[in-house]
Amino acid sequence: MGKTFIIAEAGANHNRNFDQALSLIDVAKESGATAVKFQTYSSETLYAASTPDFAGYKNISKLIKDIELPRSWQKDLKDYCDESGIEFMSTPFDEKAVEELVDLGVKRLKISGFESTDPRFVKLVASTGLPIIMSIGIGFDLKYVESFLEIFSAYNNHLTLLHCNNAYPTPMQDANLRQMGVLSTYKGVDAVGFSDHTISTLTPSWAVALGATVIEKHFTISRKLRGPDHPFALEPLELKEMVDNIHLAELAIKNKGSGFTKSERPFSKAMRSVVSLGSIKKGEVLTVTNTTTKRPFLENSVPAFDYFKVLGKIVTEDIEDDQILNKNQIK
Repeated sequence: MGKTFIIAEAGANHNRNFDQALSLIDVAKESGATAVKFQTYSSETLYAASTPDFAGYKNISKLIKDIELPRSWQKDLKDYCDESGIEFMSTPFDEKAVEELVDLGVKRLKISGFESTDPRFVKLVASTGLPIIMSIGIGFDLKYVESFLEIFSAYNNHLTLLHCNNAYPTPMQDANLRQMGVLSTYKGVDAVGFSDHTISTLTPSWAVALGATVIEKHFTISRKLRGPDHPFALEPLELKEMVDNIHLAELAIKNKGSGFTKSERPFSKAMRSVVSLGSIKKGEVLTVTNTTTKRPFLENSVPAFDYFKVLGKIVTEDIEDDQILNKNQIK
């Protein structure tokens, strides 16, 4: 991917309101994101019936039931994305979801940070043969990476690993962005990126500066809306700001090669040239006692870079004190 692939994560922030889901697509498109992503899960297949209360959530199955994406929407949402010119994505969480998304014709599949700890499910998603983006998040010991890479290799998936922290929100001190560099060293990893759960619009651009080519970030219409994913998500203007910051990072890290950049050329005269130190007669040799270096640098002057190269050379005409040496005056 030439430019950063930016996934605007709508998640459950549609609040089971179809018009709100369409509005999320509009916001993602207007922000400049590459794709907008929902999540395809069902309460019955995500959590066991015997699940106890945890992390402040009571009756987690009911919570999931209240926020799950109506699967009948998926085709219409994808069609709307196609018309709007933004890629439709959804993270599958069960076998049926994988099948439905493949049948819809999605270009790639995403495996969430929690599900990336489950080789059975990872193998199911990989078996589609589609490009895979997988978050490496909670509790993922790097000793497991090789075994997962064997799964993807068997199905010839193009693989992008996203470093992430599965705390919502993630404290900045736990972002651990350099972990992307570790992930990039594994053979079979085609690209690395960052699934960001901090509340900052800047963190993704820092990740890009460190090598991320894919960014994923939750967003919402408003953090005031009810639901578990709204409080840590970016609002529309913040999402646009995040995308703009990423593009600035892309510009900043672009390799321009050596020599003057276009912006530097007007300031080239502030460089130094070789200058006479006292008057020098025609035929005299340039030495450390009759030359020095000063600003400015002119088009045909001897650059200070070449100071030691011209020592010992002869001047071809008289030169007054404190004069910029011209290349034509030396042989």
